[in-house]
Amino acid sequence: MSVIDAQVHCYERNHPGRPWAAVLAGPPEVTAEDMVKAMDDVGVDGAILVSVYTMYRWDASYAVAVQKKYPGRFGVVKPVNANDPNVEATIDEWAAMPGTVAIRIMMTPEISADAADPGINRILARAAKHDLPVNMLGREARLKQIDQLAKRNPNTQIVLDHLGLEQPFEPPAPAEPWKELPHVLALAANKNIAIKITGSCTLSHEKFPYKDTWEPVGRIIDTFGLDRCLWGTDWTRAVNLLTYKDGVDSFRQPGRFSDSDRAKLMGETTSKIYGWSPKK
Repeated sequence: MSVIDAQVHCYERNHPGRPWAAVLAGPPEVTAEDMVKAMDDVGVDGAILVSVYTMYRWDASYAVAVQKKYPGRFGVVKPVNANDPNVEATIDEWAAMPGTVAIRIMMTPEISADAADPGINRILARAAKHDLPVNMLGREARLKQIDQLAKRNPNTQIVLDHLGLEQPFEPPAPAEPWKELPHVLALAANKNIAIKITGSCTLSHEKFPYKDTWEPVGRIIDTFGLDRCLWGTDWTRAVNLLTYKDGVDSFRQPGRFSDSDRAKLMGETTSKIYGWSPKK
């Protein structure tokens, strides 16, 4: 089986040629070589590389450079701006680039909370024309909006980022990390919504293998089905809470999944949703 991490980040040190918009928790840099080594050390064959919004906003040039250097190891996701009147042209251009697997909408306060917002709906419709999934980062009140957007755009494959839950950048985990879980599970009624099981270990109040996360994660998998669940680490956002090895090995624990279920969760579904497979 191919093991595919559904979300990782790479970035270079802050410099005038590609300045950071803000600082993200993590090492001073995570180069292509750093990420490939981390993957090789634990037997991860490929990863979905998401351009870091916190640092680079809409500029995906560093992620593109990483993918070009290691085309068999990374597919790339670019954030797009729902407030940009030319966003459809951006999606057209992005769809034509080698290595593209998806686009992403960050549901930040600047983005409308209205499910009828024309900018968001233009993105979803245009992505569907190119058969591109749309990753959506939204939590709490945004979950209802995503539900309505999925219904308005039934031909668009939506991928809900990071379980649809607030996740920490440093310990401790929130006191009630799963309190919004019923609202997340309700989204499964939309067959065009898949969910990333990314960063789940950061919600644990226990040490490796984070057994207190197994029951709620199991509920998500049971509700959405393995054909709509994509495992990943959200590396390097999680770096202050656990090691990359622990994030991978916690899903390899004996008895947690059958071999066939693990193969789907840790690679096959990600490959199917994004239309991409690693080649070493």
